[in-house]
Order: sequence, then structure tokens, then C-alpha cells
Amino acid sequence: MLIRIGYDIALRLPAPTTIVYVLHIHPSRAGDLLKSENFRTEPELPVEEYVDGFGNLCGRINCPPGVIRFLNDAIVRDPGELDAYVPDAPQHEVGDLPVETLAFLLPSRYCEVDSELMDFAWQTFAGTPPGWPRVQAICDFAHNHIRFDYLQARANRTALEGFRERVGVCRDLTHLVVTLCRCLNIPARYATGYLGDIGVPPDPQPMDFSAWMEVYLGSHWHTFDARHNRRRIGRVLIGRGRDAGDVPITMAFGRNLLEHFKVITDEVNPAVEGS
Repeated sequence: MLIRIGYDIALRLPAPTTIVYVLHIHPSRAGDLLKSENFRTEPELPVEEYVDGFGNLCGRINCPPGVIRFLNDAIVRDPGELDAYVPDAPQHEVGDLPVETLAFLLPSRYCEVDSELMDFAWQTFAGTPPGWPRVQAICDFAHNHIRFDYLQARANRTALEGFRERVGVCRDLTHLVVTLCRCLNIPARYATGYLGDIGVPPDPQPMDFSAWMEVYLGSHWHTFDARHNRRRIGRVLIGRGRDAGDVPITMAFGRNLLEHFKVITDEVNPAVEGS
């Protein structure tokens, strides 16, 4: 299947400001592009691209005062398959984990492993079978515990605050599940990208980027999604890290105001696209 992705994001800057962004498709999916991303800025400015320590393709741009727009459009090939389901994937002992996964057991900016969530995790989930069933039990809990509400979004809400407030958006559900998994010695990392309404009823809310998590079980990273709590089709990864702080869509090093935000994620007809 083919998926059209893109965005139109505009920020108003009152003074010269440097912006770091994670807006390109992840390098692991670059080979699926029908042609290169049509990324551009208005006004057109020099961009310094780099790959960060998590393997994400990032950019840095020095902007003058005024409005800066980030635009992109591309077509991505996708197998059209549901997220993998491996119910017998085992949990590893910490001493047997690959060293590169250990960072995803530690506390991070939005994931307070060293908090009351540690005791809660062990009291609540220690009796569940380790491995895939335990992670799914955590996702079930978060899905039912946090009420999804776009109007309650807050950029600085942590996993512990989401747990206490019981409201949030996909990043908040993801932070909570990531944190609870880490409390139980299961490596978990934050992921963000495109997820359109493919294979599910259309969501009346405006399209947005989505957040989910990847959990290390059975020598592989597997996708879980506490917000939807079901296997989905058509995820297109942009970035992954310890939490949302590692994959900012845009991070402005100065005052800024969001003026426009539109995300596109649609399945397209290959016959039409190729005509």
C-alpha cells in the first residue's frame, strides 16, 4: 500500500531564534519512500542536518524574526500489515540484556522510574506472566486509567503526573507505559510518527502526529500502543528515544507561538498515484 505523509507547521518568532527539529521520516524507513521527501521551509533558509545519538535524522535552523513554516510531503510504501503479535516473546533478565538496551531501563525527563510508580508497578503487575502478557497488561491499565482528551494536552506533563491526573493525550499514555515497563526491568523506548486512520473508522479529530512505544522482548523491539490499545496498520516512524524530550517535532530556543499545524496521513490509490 501507499501512504501520503506531510505537514504544514508555522511558528511566529519575535526575535532571531534557533530551532532544532525532528521532522524527517526515520532513516530506517527512508528506503520505503517513493521519492525523496519534499521538505522545505518558508522563508527558505540554510538547514544543518545531522543524525542524533538515537539514530534520528534531525535538523538545526537559524531563523529571523517573523513566521517560519516547515512543509513536507512524500509517499511511503508500506506492507499494510498489522503490528506484529508475538505473545510468547519472553522477558530477559537484566544481566542478559544487550548493553545498548540498558539506557531504556533508566529514569528520563518524562519517565520517573525512581518514583511512587516503582512500588505501584510491582504491586500491580508482578503477578502477571512476564514478557508479552505483562506488557499488554500495562497497556490495558494505562488505556483505561488515562482519559484521552486533546483539550487537556500539556507539553510538560510527566508519567507520574499523568498517572495522578488521569487525563492526557497519546504521549502521556506512552510515557506511563514506558515508565511502568522500566520499573519492571523491561526496556522501553518512546516512538513518534505518522499513524493514519487506515483499517479503522475515521477519527473526527484533526490529524496529528502519534506516539507509541517499543518494548524489548525476545531479542527484538516490538510495538505497543496504549492510546489505541489495538494492532494498527500503517505506522510511519519519525523518531525514537528515551521519551518525548528526545524527539521534539520542533524545539525553539526562544519565545515562539504556534500559528498553524496540519498533518497529513492518508492511504492513496497506487493506480491514481502512478497515473
